[in-house]
Amino acid sequence: MTRPTFTPLTGRMSAITLACLPLTAFASQDVVDQLTRFNVSYAIVDNRAPESGFDCSSLGADWGACNRAVITLTNPGGNLSSKDWTIWFHSIRRVLTVESDQFKITHVTGDLHKLEPTDHFKGFPRGEPVSIPIISEYWQLFQTDVMPRWYATSSDARPKVIAMTDTEDLERFVAPIAGELWKRTKDDANILMTPESRFQRNADIAMLPTAALRGQIIPTPLEVTLHAADVDLSHGVALELSALDRDMADAVEHRFTQLGVKLVNHGYPIRVTIDPATGKGAQGGYTLSITTAGASIASHDRTGAFHGLQSVLSLIPSDGAPKIATLDATDAPRFAYRGVELDVSRNFVSKPVVLRLLDQMAAYKLNKFHFHMSDDEGWRVEIPGLPELTQIGSKRCHDPSETQCLLPQLGSGPDSNNAGSGHYTRTDYIEIVQYAKARGIEVIPEFDMPAHARAAVVAMEARHQRLRAAGNEAGANEYRLLDPTDTSNTTSVQFYDRRSYLNPCLESSKRFARKVIFEVAKMHVEAGQPLAAWHFGGDEAKNIRLGGGFQDRHAEKFESWKGTIDQTREDKPWAKSLTCQKMIANGAVADLEHLPSHFAVEISKLVAAQGIGTMQAWQDGLKDAKDASTFATRQVAVNFWDTLYWGGSDAAADWAGKGYRVVVSNPDYVYMDFPYEVNPAERGYYWASRFNDERKMFGFAPDNLPQNAETSLDRDGKTFAAKSDKPWPGALGLSAQSWGESIRTDAQREYMIFPRLIAVAERAWHRAAWELPYVAGREFKHGETAYVDQKARTADWQRFANLLGQRELAKLDRAGIGYRLPQPGARISNGLLEANTALPGITIEYSTDGGSTWHKYAATEQPAVNGDVLVRSASPDGKRHSRIEAAQ
Repeated sequence: MTRPTFTPLTGRMSAITLACLPLTAFASQDVVDQLTRFNVSYAIVDNRAPESGFDCSSLGADWGACNRAVITLTNPGGNLSSKDWTIWFHSIRRVLTVESDQFKITHVTGDLHKLEPTDHFKGFPRGEPVSIPIISEYWQLFQTDVMPRWYATSSDARPKVIAMTDTEDLERFVAPIAGELWKRTKDDANILMTPESRFQRNADIAMLPTAALRGQIIPTPLEVTLHAADVDLSHGVALELSALDRDMADAVEHRFTQLGVKLVNHGYPIRVTIDPATGKGAQGGYTLSITTAGASIASHDRTGAFHGLQSVLSLIPSDGAPKIATLDATDAPRFAYRGVELDVSRNFVSKPVVLRLLDQMAAYKLNKFHFHMSDDEGWRVEIPGLPELTQIGSKRCHDPSETQCLLPQLGSGPDSNNAGSGHYTRTDYIEIVQYAKARGIEVIPEFDMPAHARAAVVAMEARHQRLRAAGNEAGANEYRLLDPTDTSNTTSVQFYDRRSYLNPCLESSKRFARKVIFEVAKMHVEAGQPLAAWHFGGDEAKNIRLGGGFQDRHAEKFESWKGTIDQTREDKPWAKSLTCQKMIANGAVADLEHLPSHFAVEISKLVAAQGIGTMQAWQDGLKDAKDASTFATRQVAVNFWDTLYWGGSDAAADWAGKGYRVVVSNPDYVYMDFPYEVNPAERGYYWASRFNDERKMFGFAPDNLPQNAETSLDRDGKTFAAKSDKPWPGALGLSAQSWGESIRTDAQREYMIFPRLIAVAERAWHRAAWELPYVAGREFKHGETAYVDQKARTADWQRFANLLGQRELAKLDRAGIGYRLPQPGARISNGLLEANTALPGITIEYSTDGGSTWHKYAATEQPAVNGDVLVRSASPDGKRHSRIEAAQ
């Protein structure tokens, strides 16, 4: 009898008559179907296991840190005694061991693990909870550390998601992180954000009257002179935009219409002219004059004219009311590079969301769109001639052979019907570039290599197998990215094996890179924006298990705070590649550590050959090159992503001193995949900071990095000192990053990006008066130095916070952006409810009947309350609300 076959991409069985199916196939499917109905509970019980006396070091935990959790499975149906089953689940924390002899857990790849029964398995009795205690690496401090869409398999049965985990509402199966579980260490000095602690944090920010915000433009211009009169736009505006390209004029008109301003021939006149002498002579600079008779914008270039028009739009009130202030402004950008990085590889982002992001970047004068298109978990753009990149590399499903798709990651489950899968067609990509160009935004594509390249490696292995099977040996090897002699035992930072790294010693790897650069460059030419910069990636080409958090079990001296492993079995990337060994032996490259930077130099030659003037990379990808002159392109830019409290300010000056153009991209200040606040219910990674909110981003000093030690704290909420004795020529720019590991939906993506992106735009465009000039050798430390004018900094934030709360969020509503609403601060004092918000102007609501009815809170009329009181905030359009919390 034949066996049923499962097609991974469709999730359907092939057309085989039921009469031909073996009885075991039906039995296996019954097992899977029963498992999908199980109740699942995941509870973190100890985030500081070493402090409880547990020996995490002996389990090989990085830095000797591990946590304890309990998985509880409850069978609601008949007894299940079969041992022919596997539950696959996603865990960003590597599971080290299971404290039960009935089960075993195996790490598969990346975050994918599998739970299986052992010979001691006693079955799942009906209605009886079965607890499976596990120990995992590091900590689990936020609910989003736990990933959804666990799924079951059994022999040849169709894989199915366990229904209870098929959700983005993690509270359905993840227990609250309560008590002290939110602390990373016992002396963690962070403040847990509750309504009461949040109320205290917001206490220094007051609601400003509308008159105080009159004539305020975001981002703040260089010079503004306000006049007494207002301009009434109720009859619409007449735009004279002949100086702009038609696509740019269309973008402007779209924004006016979106904000409720009519476009009419006899409306208030707004005229644009191009004059290279205006706007301080800087690219993107402009002058703006708004009078009762009309508005005129004179600009250095078309982009400057566009920026001037965005300043007019910035003045429009949140309700689309017609009056704006008359004023004169002279303006130019602080940084040439004002960027946003968008990772669409970990989880796909739909084209409409990308276009909405570009709209908002334009509105706030951001001009570099760093498009992270490939990584271990996905390849996201069509490349002619290499169909496997999207046919396989853009899809995730349950296919252990990985000949049809990549294995599931990051909560994507066994099917290709969610954001784990997806790609942009060639036409899509060209349209995105055209859309960006019309808004004065340059697209900088990134295809990460030589590490973080698993999607490409697996796809090209499938291509190799296909062509080799067809007898085309030469074609099979043309773009192969693995050396078949390489058996290195290597673990990447995110727990992939050697297939996470393309081999930099192969000519076929360079051919692959040349092909991708050529095809993407062609798309840019067709879009009317020839490539000016190519992002190489280059980061984290290392074996994490040879890092500082581990020690060799054969060593004479051991540290309890390091993971103890057999490092004699660990290899550096490409250590056993005969091709790489030959390169090192003949002197082409010094050693294994120099391979990534050597490959970067080789790629820079390919980039320069395409006429692309700038090569860009994450700074650690170039760390073994002598300096920027080593590369073939005219300029080399680095995204600097060291954390400041680990010495980042000094390292940034090093890079600048070697001739690199530094794009400040510090994770502890401008990573938008980190939580907004220290509260386990928030979403995000937190390896460099426990929170990055709008206020922190606004208060960042990107061109004097040591200064931030006086105004902020480290990951554990503690003080740190920073200085640099080296010269600092200034940054090329500032970039905010939106990584996607914990973000699986478009709605989650916009929640994480907005509104804090606006705060980054302010710092990228405008240097505040409280930002001090860099002085070599000056040391800063919170609570010990007092160089920064903290009163001025707080007053500036109060102004900006009011603009967000009273004006800008309503504009995001009009644009259909699903931004995050700030949680209210609240407390009950003497029977009266007191509440506030980080962004004054946002509506606060409260309920005294468990959420059945909600009342608008007014600070001037503090309501008398008793019993349980719930609070939330509401969007200006009333369509969305924040998370609900209980006031104390």
